[in-house]
Amino acid sequence: MMLLYIGLALLGLLFLGVPVAFSLAGLGAALLMLKGLPLAMVAQNLHGALDNFVLLSVPLFLLMSNLLLKGGVGKDLFDAVEKWVGHLPGGLGLSALVSCGIFSAISGSSVATAATVGTVAIPEMTKHGYSKHFTLGLLAAGGTLGILIPPSIPLIVYGVITDESIGKLFLAGVGPGLMLLVMFAIYTVGYAWFTGLHQGQEASSMKDRMTSTVRAMPTILLAVLIIGGIYTGAFTPTEASAVGAFASFVLVAFVLRTLSLKDFYAAVSQTLKTTIVLFLIVIGAKIFGKAITLYQVPFMLSELVDVHISSVNGFMLLVTAILLVIGLFLESLSMLLIMVPVLFPTVLLLGIDPIWFGIYFVILIELALITPPVGLNLFVIQAIARTNLGVVARGVIPFIFIMLLGAIIVYFVPAVVTWIPNNL
Repeated sequence: MMLLYIGLALLGLLFLGVPVAFSLAGLGAALLMLKGLPLAMVAQNLHGALDNFVLLSVPLFLLMSNLLLKGGVGKDLFDAVEKWVGHLPGGLGLSALVSCGIFSAISGSSVATAATVGTVAIPEMTKHGYSKHFTLGLLAAGGTLGILIPPSIPLIVYGVITDESIGKLFLAGVGPGLMLLVMFAIYTVGYAWFTGLHQGQEASSMKDRMTSTVRAMPTILLAVLIIGGIYTGAFTPTEASAVGAFASFVLVAFVLRTLSLKDFYAAVSQTLKTTIVLFLIVIGAKIFGKAITLYQVPFMLSELVDVHISSVNGFMLLVTAILLVIGLFLESLSMLLIMVPVLFPTVLLLGIDPIWFGIYFVILIELALITPPVGLNLFVIQAIARTNLGVVARGVIPFIFIMLLGAIIVYFVPAVVTWIPNNL
């Protein structure tokens, strides 16, 4: 019954509108007090939650993505890709998707990816006759690649919680990220053929292609620097975030010269605000995690699974159902910080590969970014397009089913996740 009471108390606080960080911290502190434990444990967890070198990469990756966003690199990137694939059916849609994939390899943030590419792609696509709901749905879904294609902030946090290798998680995210990108692209081309409305444009000359590519090359090289540095072992993910933040500042401030002092202040300010929110949730989750451990909630859950669910398939079906439901009400990082400490002991008990589970988990929380009523990418795209939220929500419906299909493929073909980290 204790498991049920704690779950209902947390849901009650969230539905009352109490911020996630304070719901977790407040309930955790109350549970510790009911155990007769000193509140000094809360203070100890405040420090312990953030005393991790890997977490330093979170604000640095956020700063990098905000600098690139304010520096307007999305336009150069989109223009370069469009020159190469714009003549294909659904060419502008493909350009947007490829741009999202490349920017995902820099930012680690779905919101930054959706905002950066969406700012440029939405006006272009609507101008060339793409329906509004398809355009907005495509950009909202394409932005979710930002938390799957490495570097990924949720994968960093998952690695911190579970003590799994961040490098292996990054490698594991490559296959599923590219798979989803290809699946989105196939749907985009099919949609173009079926409607007959987006049958490509006139092919660009080689001169135009090379000129636009040269303009976008610094951004592409930045992605190569970060990902290549991590995978070759030149630097750790945390060091990569510092290199990336510095390189992105040099790129937009001195190479492209598109970053004003006002833009720099806005980028730093936004990074600070987002970091504070994320770290408050991390602190709250740490306190809550300490409390539920003392109350043996993970053990109770494992026992419940042993009694009522006799297979890995049953457990994964239950996890999938839970994440799809709570994804309607919680944003992605909150889902990660609340559910992983509870589920992970059972994952280990059942012999599930923790690296594979982390990628599967992230694919499911990607869905939370594009499902109403709290999907962050929906609001980002709505703000850029200045339209009704319902238009964006209608546009993401096909992509929700595509992502669910992607999750099914990852489940039945785990090599999509495990092959790269096991062979590199």
